[in-house]
Amino acid sequence: MTLGCARNEVDSEELAARLAQGGWQVTDDSDGADVVMVNTCGFIEQAKQDSIDTLLDASDTGAKVVATGCLAERYGRQLADSLPEADAVLGFDHYPDIAARLDAIVAGEEIASHEPRDRRKLLPITPTERSATQAVIPGHAPASRADEDDHRPQHLPVLRRRLTGGPVANLKIASGCDRRCAFCAIPTFRGAFVSRSPEEILAEAAWLASEGVRELTLVSENTTSYGKDLGDVAALDKLLPQLAAVDGISRVRLSYLQPAELRPSLIEAIARTEKVAPYFDLSFQHSSRSLLRRMRRFGSTDGFLELLESVRALSPLAGARTNVIVGFPGETEEDVAELERFLTNARLDAIGVFAYSDEDGTEGVDLDGHVDPDEIAKRYEHFSVLAEELSSQRAAERVGETISVLIDAVDDDGVDGRAEHQAPEVDGNTALIGDVDDLRPGDIVTAKVVDSIGVDLVAEIVSSG
Repeated sequence: MTLGCARNEVDSEELAARLAQGGWQVTDDSDGADVVMVNTCGFIEQAKQDSIDTLLDASDTGAKVVATGCLAERYGRQLADSLPEADAVLGFDHYPDIAARLDAIVAGEEIASHEPRDRRKLLPITPTERSATQAVIPGHAPASRADEDDHRPQHLPVLRRRLTGGPVANLKIASGCDRRCAFCAIPTFRGAFVSRSPEEILAEAAWLASEGVRELTLVSENTTSYGKDLGDVAALDKLLPQLAAVDGISRVRLSYLQPAELRPSLIEAIARTEKVAPYFDLSFQHSSRSLLRRMRRFGSTDGFLELLESVRALSPLAGARTNVIVGFPGETEEDVAELERFLTNARLDAIGVFAYSDEDGTEGVDLDGHVDPDEIAKRYEHFSVLAEELSSQRAAERVGETISVLIDAVDDDGVDGRAEHQAPEVDGNTALIGDVDDLRPGDIVTAKVVDSIGVDLVAEIVSSG
C-alpha cells in the first residue's frame, strides 16, 4: 500500500521488484496476504496521521504489518515503540535486502527498527562528489549489470515492477534536496540532492515504454536542480529531447520545479521541445517577499508574475500549477493580501492549499509569531475556496482552445483523458465527445474545448492519430 507522493509510488515499484526477485508474490489485495507493507508518508501532520491510520487498519487483516517509507525512515524506533501493531519498521537502508527481511519477519524473527539520522550527512557536501556514494538511495540502485562494458541505455537493467497499469507512469530523475526551507523536514530523511545518470533514466524510460507507458512524469524533490551534481547545470535541457525520442513515448511532463532555479534555457526547452508538455509545476509556496525570506525562500508577487509572463510568451497555452502554505509563523494580514493578489492575477490551472503545521526538526518550530490555529483554519478555508474559484475560471478561459489529449480511460461512462496542462490525478481531466468509438488508453487526439465543469474540460474530437 502506497501513501503520499509520486516519488513514493516509484519507490514502491522498486520494492516490488526486489520482493519478486526474492521469491515473494506481490499483490494489492490484502486478503490471504502474509505481509501487508505500507509505504508511508511523513511530510505533514495530516499525512503522518493517514499513515498511522493505514497501519492500524492493516493490523486488522491478521497479516504481518511492515511500515516502510518516509514516516518509517523519519521516526524509526520511536514509531515502532508507539505503534506495536506494526511487526517491523524498516528504513531505506533495509531496502536492498527487503525480501530477506520479510522472510525473517514471517518466520517470527524480530527485526530491529533503524535509528533515524540526518541523511544529508551520508553524502559529501560538494554535489559533484556524490555520484560515488555507497549510501542507500531509493530509486538509485540499478540491478547488477550483465555486461559492465556495455553501458548503452537500452542495455542497462531496470529494478522496477509496475504496480498499476495504464499509459502513464512516474520516472524518478533525482532524490533529496539541498534547500533549507524553514517549514520542510524532507531533506533530513530523504537526504542531500543526487541526480540519477541520464543513462539510467533513459533505460528506465525505454522499459516503461515497453510496458505500455505513453506519458512520463519526471519526479524528484527538486527537478530544477537536476545535473548540478553531474557537473552540468543544463543536463535537464539536454535530457528532455532524448526522453521525448524514446520509442513509444508520446508525452513527457516535468513536476516539482523550483521557481528560484528555473533558468530561461529550461523554460525554453519545456515550452519548445516536441512531445514535452508545456506544463509548469511551480513550487511558489507564498508570494510575500518578506514571508518567503522567513521561509528561507526567494521571490515576490511581481517576480512570480513576471516568471509566468515569460513562460506564456513562449507558450501562450502553457499550463501552470502551484502549492501554497497559509499560516506560516509571522504571516500578517498584509502577507495574506499579497498572496491573494498573486493568485488572483496568476491565472493558474490548479492551486493546492496547505495549512502550516510545525514539523520536527525544522526552523519554523522555533520562530516567533506563530499564528493561532483557529486563524490558520480560517485562512486555509478562505484560500481553498479562492483556489477552486480561480482554477474554475481558468478552465472556463480554455473554452475554444484546441488541445492535445492523451486518453486515460475508455469505459461505459465515456472517454476521459488529459490535455497537456493536466497532470495525472491532481489537475482535472478532459471528457471527450464526438467520434470516440475506436479510441484506446494511450491514444492522443486533437480536440476543441467546448465546455468546462470546475477544473475539468469537455472537448470535441477534431482529429485522431
